[in-house]
Amino acid sequence: MASLKSLYDPKADLESALHTNFDVDYVIDYRFATTPKPQAEAQFVKLIKALNDVGLATEVRNGDNCAVLVFVKVASDRHLNAEVYRSRVQDWLYGVRSAAPEKEMQKNLNDEPVTEAERLRLAYLLITKPKNEGGAGITPKSGEWKGVESIFALHDHAFNKRWIKELSSKYFLNAKDLIEIRDTFGEKIAFYFAFLQSYFMFLIFPAGFGACAWLLLGQFSPLYAIINALWGIVFIEYWKKQETDLAVQWGVRGVSKIQHKRPEFKHESVVTDPITGEELKVYSPIKRLARQLLQVPFAIAAASVLGSLIAGCFAIEIFISEVYDGPFKAYLTFLPTVILTTVMPTLSALLTGFARKLTDLENYETQDSHEAAMIQKIFVLNFITSYLPIFLTAFVYVPFATVIVPHLDVFQLAVRPFAENEKQMTAPKVGFQINPDRLKKQVIYFTVTAQIVNFALEVIVPYVKRSFFRKVKEVQADRAAKKGGGASSPTADDHPEESSFLVRVRNEAELGAYDVTSDFREMVVQFGYLSLFSVVWPLTGVSFFINNWIELRGDALKIALETQRPVPWRADSIGPWLESLGFLSWLGSLTSAALVYLFSGDGLGPDGTPWNIKAWGLLLAMFFSEHIYLGVKIAVRTALSKIDSPGLQKERGERFIVRKQFIEESMGVDAAEKAAAGGIAAGEKISKSTLEEEAKESTLKGHGTPEEKFWQRQPGQAETIAIGKSYIAKAAPNATKETKKEL
Repeated sequence: MASLKSLYDPKADLESALHTNFDVDYVIDYRFATTPKPQAEAQFVKLIKALNDVGLATEVRNGDNCAVLVFVKVASDRHLNAEVYRSRVQDWLYGVRSAAPEKEMQKNLNDEPVTEAERLRLAYLLITKPKNEGGAGITPKSGEWKGVESIFALHDHAFNKRWIKELSSKYFLNAKDLIEIRDTFGEKIAFYFAFLQSYFMFLIFPAGFGACAWLLLGQFSPLYAIINALWGIVFIEYWKKQETDLAVQWGVRGVSKIQHKRPEFKHESVVTDPITGEELKVYSPIKRLARQLLQVPFAIAAASVLGSLIAGCFAIEIFISEVYDGPFKAYLTFLPTVILTTVMPTLSALLTGFARKLTDLENYETQDSHEAAMIQKIFVLNFITSYLPIFLTAFVYVPFATVIVPHLDVFQLAVRPFAENEKQMTAPKVGFQINPDRLKKQVIYFTVTAQIVNFALEVIVPYVKRSFFRKVKEVQADRAAKKGGGASSPTADDHPEESSFLVRVRNEAELGAYDVTSDFREMVVQFGYLSLFSVVWPLTGVSFFINNWIELRGDALKIALETQRPVPWRADSIGPWLESLGFLSWLGSLTSAALVYLFSGDGLGPDGTPWNIKAWGLLLAMFFSEHIYLGVKIAVRTALSKIDSPGLQKERGERFIVRKQFIEESMGVDAAEKAAAGGIAAGEKISKSTLEEEAKESTLKGHGTPEEKFWQRQPGQAETIAIGKSYIAKAAPNATKETKKEL
């Protein structure tokens, strides 16, 4: 080992570690810190055998903190090609593809090469699909696989570096950029970047028009409200069309029909499909509906709890700023903010956890339906926390503060320790004036300050935290090494050629999983501010335009540096978020009309409140606004439906070719399945003879590439299991005690 290290060039190894993943498809982080050694070893052996049984090759290396890293790849190109072809045939059978794949498998793969995202997606399915569907059935953190902390693909750092560099040097993404994202990270993430890019481009108009309106028309302009509502309709209808176009061009239209079954789904009975003859697991729709109805009391309870907290803090803030006149007033105004920042995250986390349990209780069969139900509940929570403060200011404080403020004496307890006398805590009976600028300041905070804070919390803080803890871990390891105590370093058994690569893998194992849902949520909430309240401050569009240029690049940095590489799932749309956008756009037609009616022109009286308010006038304005909105929406949708697009042209062309060749060629299912049968039906087991034959061929060719060497260090399942068990024996919590007993 010493001689190897003397010939080893660390700088060259570091460069190599960033440019190769040693043909690894996925890394399984198997942890056993709280598991007895015999049980940990038995579970590890079961894991390796399950992977090998479905045609996956494995290598094991030491990990950090009582863990081993299991490196996984599809054992043979033949197996991978068969899985790819089988997936494409399934797409055709379910109508995702208009034309059937070539009956000759190799010709199909030559005409349509396998992308990295397709390869990684199918490899992940081989690892996680149930055994009766041809997978290993590995479910991280659940069931019998609680020791599996995570399953993640390794980042392509060469691509990430080039990707970030290109994004920083251009203003707009083109079709080639989106295809590159799709081929690397999958259609689901590509749809997010496509949506963000379209939204960013559409923001050019509200940014320019909003700046003009701010200079010439002022706030609460009826013209701005009308144009802004029209813009929202055009954007949503345009995106619907573009979404379909992209789905066709990317070959995923209707892919939601091929949904992944949830391992957690609990069926009540098994029935036979009368058409296909397949066995279907069934859960009573009546029971699910009964459980779905629990969303109503959940929404009411969430609105009550969060609404009470927000309204209470709002009232305290009004009392301190408008009524209290004692010492420390400038500091006490931050009291509601302190309460919200300390209590709100905890409360939101509890409600989110409850929403997750409620969604699990609804027992959805597929992952897509489960995710859609969860998104609906999350949207309710975000709607309350994001928009309720502005609603309270616009429709409660400004119109009715003169009535409400004298009754806020109940909050005297909050400032009593600081007041010198009762007079400082009593609302004046005459002379109280409402601050009408509060509404505009609040909108500016949520559309500017909050955006900056969110970006810092999303990108900058995680980077600083990760760098800090990594440095702490290095210092602790150095101190332990100098003292000669503590557990052995996980790098002690690393081969010199792999050392830098394994350090990178261990660091990636510590990263969190990327969740595109949180980024979609952020954009939808932002769109809500623009639709609902930008009539208060027309420069809202300018703020979002600048923010989203940074946001797109920040999200790319987050994917490349701050999270594990996401599984490249497919999608044919942005999912339930489109419904959320439509709801916010419709609600914006009501709130904009109400705000214009209440505050436009000289609508404020001498005390700062809207005067001459008539309930029938307000309702009539909202009624006409909504119906005009619905009429324009139908007109825009009809007009856009007349416009052709490249994606729809491609779809028509493919269908025409199918009809033309239908008589000439047989496109039967049997032929397609027969072509796919060149692979493996239930997984290609890794045999000793297969590995010996591959090693022999590699020896005849020469010493082999670094990738070949990596996968030949443990030639066989028995070798992998033996090495893994030795790692577990060294690092297991009770290993030291057992050693002492033996002595």
